[in-house]
Amino acid sequence: MSIDVHYEVDGPEDGPAVVLSNSIGSNLNMWAPQVKPLADAGFRVIRYDTRGHGRSPVPAAPYTISDLGGDVIALLDRLAVPAAHFVGLSLGGMVGIWLAQHEPDRLRSLSATFTSARTAGNEQMWRDRIEQVREQGMSVIADGSVGRWFTQPWIDANPVLAKEMREMTAATPAEGYIGCCEVLATLDLVPDLAKITTPTLVISGSEDKSLPPEQGRQIADNVTGARFGLISPAAHLGSYEQPERFNELVIAHLKGVS
Repeated sequence: MSIDVHYEVDGPEDGPAVVLSNSIGSNLNMWAPQVKPLADAGFRVIRYDTRGHGRSPVPAAPYTISDLGGDVIALLDRLAVPAAHFVGLSLGGMVGIWLAQHEPDRLRSLSATFTSARTAGNEQMWRDRIEQVREQGMSVIADGSVGRWFTQPWIDANPVLAKEMREMTAATPAEGYIGCCEVLATLDLVPDLAKITTPTLVISGSEDKSLPPEQGRQIADNVTGARFGLISPAAHLGSYEQPERFNELVIAHLKGVS
């Protein structure tokens, strides 16, 4: 069953809608470097907190990918948006892939960034992380998240921002994080990639150890007409580490579709 997620809207009311979907362990604030460039380009920017994250409700775990996708459809219905561009990062990108496979009429385009179509191969890792959160809380996860999200030179050059991003993960409700870990433990969207007809851009980071570039290339290679972009240097949260290049690629894709 879908829930009413927390959201914020920026940009012109009559602009084409762009939905921004966050990674696990973050919230809509991770998209701060994208809001003004997208709004200045004429888009209506809709950011939301994935269920169990930020200020959205925290249903009991586990969640499914269809739950996360259904929340997006419910949000579009609440805002009376027939179809939107969709930009998702990591877990958010997986939600976008699911939407393109199951609700294609609601998407004008898909930007699947720093993501993968299959995480089921790492099921034990996700099970271990769930137990770690249950036993030790989110602080231990936050300590490792920054090192996965950013390259070390960026962390060294931006200690204040790195600390803010760590605190964002630490503040994520444990039950919400666990619920999304359950999604990632068994997710496999690869078999239906070829069914996607939504205009698709895939972006990966050259230093992304969480979801390496070959996983992004797998998506692009299996979605007809998809384009692939590699950002370097960038780890897992390349939208934040390299916002100018990220925004350039995404806005060009959106305008090309529009």
